[in-house]
Amino acid sequence: MDCCISYNKISAFTSSFSSFSTGPVVFPGNRRRVIVAATSSDSHCDFGSLNTPLELRSPSGKLLSRVLQNDRKNFHHAVAGQLELLVSERDEALARFRLSLGSSDASLHRRIAEMKEQESQTAIEDVMYMLISYKFSEIRVHLVPRLSQCIYNGRLEIYPSKDWELESIHSLEVLEMIKEHLGAVIGWRADSNVTNNWATTNISKLRLCRVYAASILYGYFLKSASMRHRLELSLTDLNYDLRPNTGSRLSLSDFWSYGLNLAFGRVQNKHVTTVGEASCNQVKKNEKLSSYVMGFDPEVLQMCAKPKSKEAMNLIEKHSCALFGDEKSGLVESDEVISTSLASQKRFVLEAVAFGSFLWDSEEYVDSAYKLKQN
Repeated sequence: MDCCISYNKISAFTSSFSSFSTGPVVFPGNRRRVIVAATSSDSHCDFGSLNTPLELRSPSGKLLSRVLQNDRKNFHHAVAGQLELLVSERDEALARFRLSLGSSDASLHRRIAEMKEQESQTAIEDVMYMLISYKFSEIRVHLVPRLSQCIYNGRLEIYPSKDWELESIHSLEVLEMIKEHLGAVIGWRADSNVTNNWATTNISKLRLCRVYAASILYGYFLKSASMRHRLELSLTDLNYDLRPNTGSRLSLSDFWSYGLNLAFGRVQNKHVTTVGEASCNQVKKNEKLSSYVMGFDPEVLQMCAKPKSKEAMNLIEKHSCALFGDEKSGLVESDEVISTSLASQKRFVLEAVAFGSFLWDSEEYVDSAYKLKQN
């Protein structure tokens, strides 16, 4: 990914999400501009409609966008239907290719299967993006549209900030870690007054892009780590002995299978019988999340911080690109400076952290129906 940190070099928690390089950012392709209805003063972004930065490219994505705006109660039914359709089309094309092996039509069916795979991946990314948009709509927050639509008289401001709504999805422990992240990446101080928060400050567009993308990764990491923490505490409550060198140990496949059910409320307070071979570290009763993640070794840290699917990685890049990139050149100019405020920068960070958390949810949901590509 060009506009954020490397996924393979995560060495610490907040500190790893606050270091950025200065190379050029290249965005894939050009995209049509989404027309925004003017507000009364035309001085702020328009948040009155589903005006996402990333343009939906597939029929599935466009269908779900219409359903989300006009028939919300049937949104999840529509998602399930599209996932079923995509699985069927992909499997059918692959089956035809396998049947054609050894025949003169094999190369043709191989190209058809490859094309269908590419179309399906585009559609799946759109489905995940719409699931994320739905999660934002549940807390009455619209994604910030393209940056070019939010600059007025040379100044970037995001209002209303929606800080409370964006923070409401997190636990108190996660919020404490987000506050530390805010301090690390933009210098936010909780005790700062309103005047200082809205005072003019300058930041390069490239820097803001990397802060945003890194904050998506941080939100993904926090959701993954908190789910792991909650799972291990639940297993401790079920009288599992999770200490190394003992007989009762969960395999990673058992761990994530149980964690998926826990995430979507399908786990009751009952004994789990499947026990694997890999070990898990013991979690102290009532151990805080921050203390828990500080005990991660590099392997576990990367497992929580690195998106599990290529589709999730693509969404992080494409969404950040659509938000910050120039529509014609597809570049983020490294020397372009934006006048803004700490309050607006905070909104970007909080939105990005929420995006990462919702991305984790959508990835887990979609992967249970449509096998995503392993990252």
